[in-house]
Amino acid sequence: MNAQMPSMLEWCANPKGIADQRSARLDELFPPDIALKTRKFHRQLESYRMSPLKSLGSLASLLGVGGIWIKDESVRLSLNSFKALGGSYAIYRFVTEKLGEEVPVSVLFAGEARRKLGDLVFATATDGNHGRGIAWSATRLGFKSVIYVHKNTSAARIDAIRKNGAEIVVVDGTYDDAVRQVSVDAQKHGWQIISDTSWEGYEDIPKWVMQGYATLVAEAQEQLAGQGLARPTHVFVQAGVGALAASVMGFYQQLLGEQRPKTIVVEPTDAACLLASVQKADGKPHHFDGDLDTIMAGLACGDPSPIAWSVLRECADVFCACPDFVAAKAMRVYAVPLDGDPFIVSGESGAVTLGALMGIMQWEGARDLREALELGPDSQVLLINTEGNTDPDDFRRVVWEGGDPVPDPYKIPVSRSFGG
Repeated sequence: MNAQMPSMLEWCANPKGIADQRSARLDELFPPDIALKTRKFHRQLESYRMSPLKSLGSLASLLGVGGIWIKDESVRLSLNSFKALGGSYAIYRFVTEKLGEEVPVSVLFAGEARRKLGDLVFATATDGNHGRGIAWSATRLGFKSVIYVHKNTSAARIDAIRKNGAEIVVVDGTYDDAVRQVSVDAQKHGWQIISDTSWEGYEDIPKWVMQGYATLVAEAQEQLAGQGLARPTHVFVQAGVGALAASVMGFYQQLLGEQRPKTIVVEPTDAACLLASVQKADGKPHHFDGDLDTIMAGLACGDPSPIAWSVLRECADVFCACPDFVAAKAMRVYAVPLDGDPFIVSGESGAVTLGALMGIMQWEGARDLREALELGPDSQVLLINTEGNTDPDDFRRVVWEGGDPVPDPYKIPVSRSFGG
C-alpha cells in the first residue's frame, strides 16, 4: 500500500466517557425541558416541518446491522441544512433577552423586535450552512446580517447566503481565520455575533445554538418510537467545531443515562480537531494544524468549540476521522441506493457518517473498532444527513463524474460484508 495513502479510518476511544453519570455541566447545557422549549419555538416558524426519518433496510442487511435510520435534514426549512435550527433559536433567545420578555415569533416577525431594539446587525463566520441560517433568521426579523466566509468557500454557498439578505465578507484564510476576524470587526462596529463556536467570555449564544439542535434529536426519537424502537443502539454524528455532535450526545446522555446509545464522532482526516484533542488525553481542546483542505466544507474547522468539547469529552465513546473518498463514496451510495431503499440527496458533510459506518462494517482493518462498538445484527444505527446539495458543482463532480474515488486497496466487492 502507498505510504502516502490515508487510512480509511483513524479512531480513538474516549477514556473519559461517563456513560452512566450525570454532570452539572450537562444539566446546565441541556436541562430536562430544553427540547420542549426549542420545539415550541420552531413550530412557530411558518415553514417548519418535521424532517423525515428514512430507513435504509436493504443496506442494513448488506452490512450486517439490524437497521440504518437517516434523519434527513436536506429539506429543513427549505434551507438544505439543519443549521437554521440552532441559529434561529439563538437569535430568538438573544432578542427576547434584550426585550426582557418572551414574545410570540409571529409578533417578532411582524417587526416588533426591530421597532423596540433598533438597527441590530447580526454577524458570524461560516463555511456556508450556518451563515445561511443566520441570514435567513435575521432577514425575517427585519435585521441586517454580515457573514464572514473563508477564501475557499464555494460561489454556490456564498450566493445562497447572499440571497437570504446578508452582506458577505471574504477572509483570506481558513474558517478559523474568519472566526477571529469577525470577532475583531464586530467589536469595532457594534455587531452582535451569533456563532456556533465559543471562546472565553462568549458562551451563552453557542449554548443556545446547541440547544436549538435538540429539536432535531427529539423529532428523531419520536419518529423511532413510531417504528417501535425505544432508542437507537448507535449514533454517528459528524463534527466541525462539535456543536451538533455535542447537542445529540448531550441530549441522549440526559434522556437515557447508562441506557444511552454508543456515540461516534466523525470528522475529516484533514480537519480532525476533536480526534486530535482526545488523542492528547489531557481533557482540553486542541488546535489541528494544517490547511483544512477537505471536500467536507461544513466540517473544515481547526479549533473545537470549548463548550462543545466540554460535552463530547464526557459523552462520546469514539472519535474517528475519514478521508474525502469515504464521504464521496457515501454520497454516491445515497444517490444510487439498493433496491427498496430511498434515494437521498446528501452533500459531502452530510454523507460522511454513512461512509464511516460502511467502512467500519466492511473494511477488515476496522475489525477491532467494529467489535469494540458491538455493531451487529441487533444494532439500530442513527445517522444525520446534515445537508443536501449545497454546492451543485462539487456535488456533480463527485456523483456524476466519480470524483474522489475509492483507492484500489479500499475497494470492497458490493456483495461482501464482514459485519454479519
